[in-house]
Amino acid sequence: MSDMSGEPGTLERAVEATLFAAEEPMGVEALAAHLGGLAHGDVRDALGLLEARYRARGVHLVERGGRWHFETAPDLAHLLRREKEQVRRLSRAATEVLAIIAYHEPVSRAEIESIRGVQTSAGTLDVLMEAGWVKPAGRREVPGRPVIYATTPDFLDHFGLASRRDLPGIDELRAAGLLDPVDEAMEASLEGMGRFEPEEEPDEEPDEGDTADDENLGD
Repeated sequence: MSDMSGEPGTLERAVEATLFAAEEPMGVEALAAHLGGLAHGDVRDALGLLEARYRARGVHLVERGGRWHFETAPDLAHLLRREKEQVRRLSRAATEVLAIIAYHEPVSRAEIESIRGVQTSAGTLDVLMEAGWVKPAGRREVPGRPVIYATTPDFLDHFGLASRRDLPGIDELRAAGLLDPVDEAMEASLEGMGRFEPEEEPDEEPDEGDTADDENLGD
């Protein structure tokens, strides 16, 4: 690529054009390599200028999980929404597993089960991986070397999060009505109590609907 240091704004225009043409969001390293091996600091500066420039326009330049892309301004999203939308719904069990992974990653299946207090079927994790929101993130270096799971950049993008630091806290979840008495185990885990071990209740039969996690999208 030709030298872009001559005219003011040349690098910003090159970054802008690259992101508009890209099929997927791009990180600083990928942008720098695509533009001829530029310094990462120069690319970050250009992204900062573009982000500010587009802040008041119909599309915004946003960063999600360390990758940048253009998206419709939130207040204009309704103008581009199709009349018929394909709704992706997760079962309660899959939603709980996704939340545990997001707040505690990387975690193994056994750790997820310890926090939930019930078994988690492989199908639940498959659903989340097929949705593109969860991925295997290696193995825990303990006996058995279990697979550990983490969220993906697509998870951040779908929920409009720049990073996991933007996940809502307990007070925000409660204010939004997303916690109820049945969710005490989840609340305890999010408050940093580590593992949740349910109290023994020998007089009660287990809830078959909670222990069987045959999850499917759209059910």
